[in-house]
Amino acid sequence: MRKLLVAGVVVLAAATGCTDTGGGPEAPRTATGSLEQLARRAGCRPDIQTDADELRQANCGKGKGRYVLATFATDRGQAEWLDAADDYGGTYLVGRKWIVSGGDGVVTQLRGRLGGTVERSSSHHTGSGGGGHEEGSAPGRSGHR
Repeated sequence: MRKLLVAGVVVLAAATGCTDTGGGPEAPRTATGSLEQLARRAGCRPDIQTDADELRQANCGKGKGRYVLATFATDRGQAEWLDAADDYGGTYLVGRKWIVSGGDGVVTQLRGRLGGTVERSSSHHTGSGGGGHEEGSAPGRSGHR
């Protein structure tokens, strides 16, 4: 299972620094729903890669607009996915039981459609924990992880 979780992150991981809090449009209320419902709201025709009880994951978009949309059965599964992803760095849009992983521009654009919290983590590749910074707010999450 961990290999599946990390595989999606590795594909789209892009090392970045801390969050730029320099404004930007206010995000809508955070979306909820199934992977298909979230994909529809994001304007994606999902190419489902993982379809398991605890995790559903799909590729969306093409080229530089490509991203991964993942939904989780539990908050714990989502937290474990983010912890594993932190080792690779990247930019994530985080909602209640869903995550989008993609480039900064894609995540910013999708935040306008899906709401959620933008989290950025730096690349560690050592397996050691690390901290990310976030922009916006999501239930149950604050500051460093």
